[in-house]
Amino acid sequence: MDGHVMVFAPAPQLTVTIDQPADETEIHLHPGGQGVWQARMIRCLGVEVVLCAGLGGEIGQVLEPLLASEGVELRVIHRESSSGGYVHDRRDGTRDEIASVPGHPLSRHELDELYNLALGEGLGSPVSILSGPGHPALVAPDIYRRLAADLGRNGSRVVADLSGPHLAAVLDSGLHLLKVSHEELLRDGWATDDSEDELLRILHALHADGAESVVLSRAEKPALVLIDGEVYEIAMPQLEVADPRGAGDSMTAGVAATLARGGDLELAVRTGAAAGALNVTRHGLGTGRPDAIAGLVERVRLAPVGTDRQDRMTPDELAQRTTTS
Repeated sequence: MDGHVMVFAPAPQLTVTIDQPADETEIHLHPGGQGVWQARMIRCLGVEVVLCAGLGGEIGQVLEPLLASEGVELRVIHRESSSGGYVHDRRDGTRDEIASVPGHPLSRHELDELYNLALGEGLGSPVSILSGPGHPALVAPDIYRRLAADLGRNGSRVVADLSGPHLAAVLDSGLHLLKVSHEELLRDGWATDDSEDELLRILHALHADGAESVVLSRAEKPALVLIDGEVYEIAMPQLEVADPRGAGDSMTAGVAATLARGGDLELAVRTGAAAGALNVTRHGLGTGRPDAIAGLVERVRLAPVGTDRQDRMTPDELAQRTTTS
């Protein structure tokens, strides 16, 4: 299977949503979690996906056929302990959490089996995504460190979308690209504030610590990206927001899908930005029409930070600037 992506999603969740778009109440069951949403968007973009996950308990029994129906190639280890999930009520237009169970941590034996599974699949993939476990206690950071190191040194480009101790663990192993949000950096004590100067400092520090390139999302503000040692602001078209969740995961997916197809990093970042922008116009994480995403890609611009913000660079101008610098 050429040009595909391996997504390491160690602990998917069952999501139950109560909705009422018209007169009658509806209940929706879907697989969820960061890696699942990323895999879904990669498939939307027409790229094959191998999803490596651990499933267990009654929730795991429900999750497995739901994951298989997503159109991904599913690779699973069956756990003795239970997977997690949550129930949300959005009948009044907001998302209210009714119940949530994180699931049980994977045992040492289960982690060994999942590691071997993901390593085998990742070695055959040009790009691998390491996605977060949902709750930090579910999967030890060291499995991420080892997986990033073993995949990277054997030719797979590793894209990590992590925070906290899991992020710290993979930096020592080297990454092709790191995606992180400014909220995560503030929450985990990496950044002291959300000023541009502070975030620029963090970008360069993350690069120095092992991330070849870094994408830093900033909620409603334009994301920042460090490529070849230079920082750019990602200017995206403004769209009406239906659900703000999931933009960052769709961005990571768009980057990975483009790299797997052989695209360069500038195109990958623009595609990721377009996928993230479109995702928030929909009710459904990791979803979007590929033709709409393709149309938005042409409207994404990269502007070097420190220049006039009106001086937006087209892709051709960026390529010429990079070649001649």
